[in-house]
Amino acid sequence: MAYKVLVVDDQAMPRQLFENMIKSSDNYELVACIDTAKVADIYCAKYKIDLILMDVVMNDDSNGLDVAAKIKKSYPDTKIIIMTSMPDGNFLEKAKNIGVDSFWYKEVQDISMLNVMDITMSGDHVYPDQPPVVKLGLTDNTELTTRELEVLRKMIEGYTDKAIADELDMSYYTVRFHINNMLSKTGCVSRTDLAIKAVRSGLIVPDIN
Repeated sequence: MAYKVLVVDDQAMPRQLFENMIKSSDNYELVACIDTAKVADIYCAKYKIDLILMDVVMNDDSNGLDVAAKIKKSYPDTKIIIMTSMPDGNFLEKAKNIGVDSFWYKEVQDISMLNVMDITMSGDHVYPDQPPVVKLGLTDNTELTTRELEVLRKMIEGYTDKAIADELDMSYYTVRFHINNMLSKTGCVSRTDLAIKAVRSGLIVPDIN
């Protein structure tokens, strides 16, 4: 019997691609393609979904990760594959903490989604080792330390340097050091320039982490 699949993605082209892929496979049955995560749990209740392909960032501000956590609590046997084109490392870590079954980057296709689905339904998991590499000014995200990324995230969230220091349990001067170091690495002319580039690249996605 074919596994029942729900696709949750707010972009029309990926939805169409996933729909065609699923319909071409004898192992899967497409129940629906929807453009919001807000009603995904309703489909789980109504159709007894076996597998969900869930995007993270939706145009209606619904959060695929939050909904995945909710579904996992109510329907623990439903497998969930989180998929995203955003390289924000917090997505990957949060997905692991939630306990979703697999994770797939849309722009980095070392393994096809159909293979990820097969592996996931067999009871195994697929997780990338790290987020994809993206350019940030003169450098890329792999050249920024974990601490620098933490400071950058708080800066983008609107924290002052003093508030960042308090939040991350470091001195004000250490915060300034990390910010200046990132400006030097990236060649950004200001902290505002750095923040804009980080958000545009998808390295940091505010208001959803």
